[in-house]
Amino acid sequence: MYHGTSKQAAVDIQRNGFTPSKVGMLGAGVYLSRDIRKVIRYPLGSSDSNRMVLKVKVNVGRVKVINKKGHDMQYNWHTHGFDTAWVPPGVGMVPSNQEEDCVYDPKRIKVMAMLDVANLKKVNPWLNIV
Repeated sequence: MYHGTSKQAAVDIQRNGFTPSKVGMLGAGVYLSRDIRKVIRYPLGSSDSNRMVLKVKVNVGRVKVINKKGHDMQYNWHTHGFDTAWVPPGVGMVPSNQEEDCVYDPKRIKVMAMLDVANLKKVNPWLNIV
C-alpha cells in the first residue's frame, strides 16, 4: 500500500513510526491506499516538491468493508475486532472514488520505501493524469 505525506512527516514516520489520526472518514487510524494515484496528492495544497509517498507493507488482519456513508460501523469498526477498514472504489464515500484503507494499529505497518512525488511523476508520466 501507499501513504502520501510531506517530506518532513515522511522522515518522522521513518524514524518513529506512524501516528494514527484521531478522526477521519473511518475514525481513528492510519489512512492508506493501494492506489498510488490517490496518495500522490497528499498533503492537499502542497507542491509536488514537498510531497513524499511511503510504500508500506501492511498486515491488514481482519478487514471490515465500509461501503456506504453512515455504515453502522463506519467509525467504530476497530471495537468489533477488525484491524483494518476498507472503502472499495466507486462507492461514493471518497471524492476521488478511489479505494481507501484505515489501519487501526500502526505497528501493523512497515515502511519499505520513501518515494519523492516530483521524481515519481517524471519517471511515470501517467501519474500526472489523476
